[in-house]
Amino acid sequence: PGSTAIITRDGFERLKAELDHLWHVLRPEVVRALAAAAAEGDRSENAEYIYRKKQLGEIDRRARYLSKRIPSLKVAEGVPGDRGQVFFGARIELENVDTGEIVHYRIVGPDETDAKRGWISIDSPMALAVLKKRVDDEFMAELPSGTAQFAVMAVSYD
Repeated sequence: PGSTAIITRDGFERLKAELDHLWHVLRPEVVRALAAAAAEGDRSENAEYIYRKKQLGEIDRRARYLSKRIPSLKVAEGVPGDRGQVFFGARIELENVDTGEIVHYRIVGPDETDAKRGWISIDSPMALAVLKKRVDDEFMAELPSGTAQFAVMAVSYD
């Protein structure tokens, strides 16, 4: 199944800015460098030409993906009526009941996940397990290390 086509307003703006940057800044630079490398002669042994050709393909693939994905995304605006329950866009604090470890996540769309920031996809096993839970609710989540039990400690929305 495809990923959920939902995104935050900030995530949507970042994707649009990335597409704009690819088309109007990065791609023209690479095309110029590719043309200069091609003018040097033998392309089969020209490392610069080979590298730029590969780079151009990667830019085009990403731009094509974004051009198709952006129009299909639904921007989630506002906050839910029940701010005490976990929904898309929630910032949550969880306690691993087994280890006592506290973790913080924000539930976002699949196109804006960021492990360093604790942003997890709404399609992830953790997000699916915690959706619609409230503070003090406990739930089981499937992690790479196995099943773990968590308790919801806090829920907030920006």
